[in-house]
Amino acid sequence: MDGATYRMEARRNTGIDLLRGLSILLVVLHHIGLRIRLRKTGLADFLPEKLLSALNFNGYEAVFIFFVISGFLITSNTLRRSGTLANIDLRAFYVRRFSRIAPCLLLLVAVLSGLHLLGVQDYVIQREGQSLPRAIVAALGFHLNWYEGMTGYLPGGWDVLWSLSIEEVFYLGFPIVCLLTRRAWVLVPMLIVLAISLPWTKAALADNEIWQEKAYLPGMAAIATGVLGALVWHRWQQVPHVVASALGIVGAVGLYLVMFEGKFLWQVMHDGYMLLLTCSALCLVLASAWAQSRHAPWRGLNWLRSWGRLSYEIYLVHMFVVFAVVRLYKATGSDIAHGYLWYLPALPLCWLLGKGMERYISTPAEQWLRSRWLHKVTPVQAVATG
Repeated sequence: MDGATYRMEARRNTGIDLLRGLSILLVVLHHIGLRIRLRKTGLADFLPEKLLSALNFNGYEAVFIFFVISGFLITSNTLRRSGTLANIDLRAFYVRRFSRIAPCLLLLVAVLSGLHLLGVQDYVIQREGQSLPRAIVAALGFHLNWYEGMTGYLPGGWDVLWSLSIEEVFYLGFPIVCLLTRRAWVLVPMLIVLAISLPWTKAALADNEIWQEKAYLPGMAAIATGVLGALVWHRWQQVPHVVASALGIVGAVGLYLVMFEGKFLWQVMHDGYMLLLTCSALCLVLASAWAQSRHAPWRGLNWLRSWGRLSYEIYLVHMFVVFAVVRLYKATGSDIAHGYLWYLPALPLCWLLGKGMERYISTPAEQWLRSRWLHKVTPVQAVATG
C-alpha cells in the first residue's frame, strides 16, 4: 500500500487526506489491538464495546479504502499530466512509481533481513517452508501476498507488504492496458467488470483463508473502483453542491455500516459487504474532490491529515513500534485493564517514525531519482507522488 500521496501537488485535497489518515490510523489500531484489545481494558467500563471493536478490527477494510484512494489519485494525476489515458507516458509513469516505492521498500527489506539474521524476536522467519532469501524475492518481486497464501503468515514487519504487492502488480499492467485499449469505451467496461467482481473473487477463494484475504483480484477490484472514480471526476470536474453533499452522506453511512455493523452485513450480504465498502469509499473520495474548492481546511483535524500524507511511510514502519510497545507491555506485567494506556505512546511514535522516514529517506530519494530520470522536472513535480 504506497498511499499514492500527492502532498506537494499544486492542489491538495483535505477530504482525501483525512480519509487516508483515518485509514492508516485504523491499520495501526488494528495491529496493536490484535495484541492489546481495547474491549478488554478499562475503556470498556464507559465506552460501547461496538466502538472499541470498530477501532481495533477494521484494519483490513482500511486497506481496501487505501486501494480505492490509490486508484483515484494515481489515475487523476496521470490524466492531469497526459490529458487522456491513451496518451500516458509509459516511461514517466514507471519512473514515478519506482522513485516513490523503491527507496523505502529497499530500506525496509534490508532492516528486516538484518533483524532476522541477528535473531531478534518478532522478526525471525521460522515457519516451515519459508526462508529469508525467498521472503526477499517475494517482497521485491511483488508476490509476497501469494507467498504467504502458499506458506503461511510471515512476521508482521514483512506481512504488511502484501497490499503493496497487489498495488504494484496492478500498476505494472495498468499503463500498458491503457495504451492497448486507447478508448474509454473499451477500458471502462473492463474496469467495471473488475470492480464489481470483488464479492465473487473473494468468495471463490474461501478454501484458503490467507489467500482469500490477500489475493490479487479482490484488491485490484478496489483499485479499479478508484480508477473509475478518477475518470468520472475528469469528465465532470464540477457538479452541483447538493450532489457532492449527497455522495458524502451516502459514503459516510456506508462506511459506518461496514465498520460498526459488520456482523449484520455479513449475515445479509456475505462478501458483498466489501463491495459496499469500496463503493462507499469512492463516494467519499468523489465528494471530497468535488467539494475541495468550497471548504476551508478542517484545522482541528490537521493531525489526521498529517497521518494521511505520511500514510505510506507509517504503513511500512509502524510494526517496529507495535512490537516494541507490546514487548514493553508484557515485560512490565501491566494489567490488561490499563492496556489502553500503551496506545498513547504507540500512536505518536508511529507518526514520528513515519515522519523521519519521509523526511530523510522518502522525499530526498524520490526527488533525486526523478530529477535524473525525468526530463524538465519542476521543483513541485520532483517531490510529488503519482
